[in-house]
Amino acid sequence: MDLAELIRDVPDFPSAGIVFKDVMPLLADPAAFRETIDRLAAWAGPRTPDIILGAEARGFIFGGALAYALGCGFVAARKPGKLPWKTVEATYALEYGTDSLQVHADAVAEGTRVIVLDDVLATGGTAKAKVDLVEQLGGTVVGALFVIELTFLHGRERLSGYDVHALIAV
Repeated sequence: MDLAELIRDVPDFPSAGIVFKDVMPLLADPAAFRETIDRLAAWAGPRTPDIILGAEARGFIFGGALAYALGCGFVAARKPGKLPWKTVEATYALEYGTDSLQVHADAVAEGTRVIVLDDVLATGGTAKAKVDLVEQLGGTVVGALFVIELTFLHGRERLSGYDVHALIAV
């Protein structure tokens, strides 16, 4: 199955000059969604993660499903002010601005094996922030996993030294 056929390009979103990769058609197709999770699990499983860490919002969808498929836990990285308990934070640059992510201060125990996951690897800012959150808490990043990699933005370079994989490279 060619998953890339179900990724819609949306020009000028969220701002002029950006071509947004919309995964909603892929998620709406039951066979394609299952195939996506199966492919993510095939790569992630041998790395024996304890936790999948996904950022809002699409990282929640793929991350929760992947954690379920692997029988491991899921940690939600959220925008500031969305988590109800003590947090740690990482700030990062996007191709169209800056943002921050937080996780609960007890979300990742020392030595926990974590795969950071998201729908798209673009500039690498969000992914590197998730790596930083895991490492702030003493966890070990055993992989960085994406549905789509925008190779022309060179985000993989910000993850140098980590095991990085994407199902689709454009």
